[in-house]
Amino acid sequence: MTCGIVIIPTFNEIENIESIIRAVFSLNKVFHLLVVDDNSPDKTAEKVKELQKEFPDKLFLEVREKKSGLGTAYVYGFKWALKREYDFIFEMDADFSHNPNDLEKLYKECNENGADVAIGSRYVKGVNVVNWPLSRVLLSYFASVYVRMITGMKIMDTTAGFVCYRRKVLETLKLDRIKFIGYAFQIEMKYRAFGRNFKIHEVPVIFTDRTKGQSKMSGSIIKEAVFGVISLRIRKLFNRL
Repeated sequence: MTCGIVIIPTFNEIENIESIIRAVFSLNKVFHLLVVDDNSPDKTAEKVKELQKEFPDKLFLEVREKKSGLGTAYVYGFKWALKREYDFIFEMDADFSHNPNDLEKLYKECNENGADVAIGSRYVKGVNVVNWPLSRVLLSYFASVYVRMITGMKIMDTTAGFVCYRRKVLETLKLDRIKFIGYAFQIEMKYRAFGRNFKIHEVPVIFTDRTKGQSKMSGSIIKEAVFGVISLRIRKLFNRL
């Protein structure tokens, strides 16, 4: 049985997708990989279909009709994985901002060190970010400070998108209730796990900004995160999370 499945959402990642797939499959640990593509005009999905011939039974593809947001792509992938016998389910970006080699660290943290949720953290040991302008580093870092203040979570990297979940976590979190789609989705997932007393561990990783393709960051995503945190806290207070 495989260690788990890595879910990679894509939209116009033709420059990265083959390399990231090969990198995951070159690891010593055996991981399966699910690409959830939002009907990329650049034919990302077609490239994945080509590679499925080379990696049968461990590379999977789901194509959605249109671009519908990061959070909904992950929820789609989580539900897909839960219908199968995966004990560990991972989130990872397609653009090499997350080092595929670190998948083994996250797996070990859950499988051997007792974590229910293992976070690839940029901030648990200083600031480990490469190629970001200072303004974006400060925005990301203080966003996590803000989230900790509002929610009471002790997590240093609350917006991290490089995560391993034990199956039981995703089975418990009522995925149909997940509301947010951008950075706030990452915060919401952690907050829901925190609220149910799952063991959340942070593993230090180095985050490297993409060198190919376009960032999906936007003002609306930042706004969702800022106001979404307050919404999450209020819903938690009224036991509606």
